[in-house]
This record gives sequence, C-alpha cells and structure tokens, in this order.
Amino acid sequence: MKKYALLIIFFLLVSCKGEEKKNDVVYFSSDCGCCHEWILHMESNNFILEKNTNANMYDIKVKAGLPMDFASCHTAIINGYFIEGHVPAKDVKKLIKENPENIIGLTVPGMPAGINVPGMEVNNDKAIFDVLAIDINGKPSVWTHYE
Repeated sequence: MKKYALLIIFFLLVSCKGEEKKNDVVYFSSDCGCCHEWILHMESNNFILEKNTNANMYDIKVKAGLPMDFASCHTAIINGYFIEGHVPAKDVKKLIKENPENIIGLTVPGMPAGINVPGMEVNNDKAIFDVLAIDINGKPSVWTHYE
C-alpha cells in the first residue's frame, strides 16, 4: 500500500510542476565595464542572468514600462520586474520576496558612483542615492535610500 501511495504522490508532483520559469536576462552594451561589474555583483548574489548585448536598449526599456526619466545604462528583467541601472542585489531580493502587485520595477537613475553602488565602485566614498520603485502608472517612490 505504501508503494502505491508513493507512486501516486510522485506522479502528482511530476504532473503539477507548472509553468517553467522564464530566464532572467540583462540587456547591456558589451563594451560597458560598469555593466559587467553589476552583472558580477548579481551573480555573486546567486542570480543567474542570460546576457544580451544585441538588443535595442530603448525598445527594451519602453517594452518593460520604464519611464525614460528614470533610465540608466543596463536593463534586466528578473522575475518579471525590470531592474534598471545599478540596483543592489539585496533590493532585488526584497522585491522578489515581497512581490508587490503595483510595482513593475526598480531603478537607480543616472550613474551614481561610490563604494556602495554595485558596479560603480570607482572611489572610496559612499554615494547618496535612492533605489526607486516604479508603479504600474509610471510613478516613482523611494524603495531604499543609501548614504
């Protein structure tokens, strides 16, 4: 009897595996050093990113719903959210964990530089910057403030 119960459970688990997870991808210019450094930061925090250097960046940003006022150099799509610019991995993990329905992505607009900005550690000073959450209406709010 136990064998049959285990077989039934096995087949139920196999048949209920659901939709395959889509790959997370980052779009960037192949000659951009800060993009490569941000990707290394994400990979060191257990993100697996497909790398795409052949995309039209403007089209990717528009398709993702990113208001161009909040654009930066690279764009990632992770768990269905856009991640724009040098967003720290811990903010992306928090976004995925909380899974807010009204947020479509996170962005660090521009190119802040400092030891606390992943991929932009060009000096020994800490940057003052905000990670912004963009809602479904394109409105920003501060997700995390860094000093």
